[in-house]
Amino acid sequence: MPVHPSDSDNDTAPPGKLFGRTRPMHEVLGGGQVADILLWRNRNFSAALLAGTTLIWFLFEVVEYNFVTLLCHISITAMLGIFIWQKAAEIMNWEAPQIPQVMFTFDYVASTFHGRFNQLLSKLIDIASGRDFGQFILAIIILYVSSVIGSCFSFLNLLYLGLFCMETVPFLYDRFEEEVDTLVGRMVREMRRVYRRFDAQFLNKIPRGPVKEKKIR
Repeated sequence: MPVHPSDSDNDTAPPGKLFGRTRPMHEVLGGGQVADILLWRNRNFSAALLAGTTLIWFLFEVVEYNFVTLLCHISITAMLGIFIWQKAAEIMNWEAPQIPQVMFTFDYVASTFHGRFNQLLSKLIDIASGRDFGQFILAIIILYVSSVIGSCFSFLNLLYLGLFCMETVPFLYDRFEEEVDTLVGRMVREMRRVYRRFDAQFLNKIPRGPVKEKKIR
């Protein structure tokens, strides 16, 4: 059996950051309010967002509300509430309700999504090139597990699961960062050892024909 002196390399070395990152999680997530929400720096807003998505999932998946029906019921309830508030203010001499004007701008959202998608695509292409075998195997495993999960859930359940993970996984990783990095580092080193042994025992023994040199005319 061939001896691999590199099998024990870096076994006692301190673990690196997950995916080789060098910046804090807050900067990796883009900083600003989005990172604050995902890392629960703004606990009230993060809790309200998680509760709201859970309520929407419950209404659609458990109660089996139709989207148009739910939208109409919410609009009717809001209009009745404003109507009663307005009439009660006129009768009781209260202050009339001040409804703020809400303006939605999608330019920032679209540009942010486009930038993040390009970063993800370039990262996947870089991993697929095989420069880091550990990341390559990890990406394959994640994609395979995602495909299995996607075949077991409906789109709504999968969407809610994704939002739930976005609200919880970054927070848990930021809180238990050292433990996760240590565990993942051990797994990556073990996969590299297995691959080196497999390469030495099987792949290198596959006969290869001589390489013919191309004649330059």
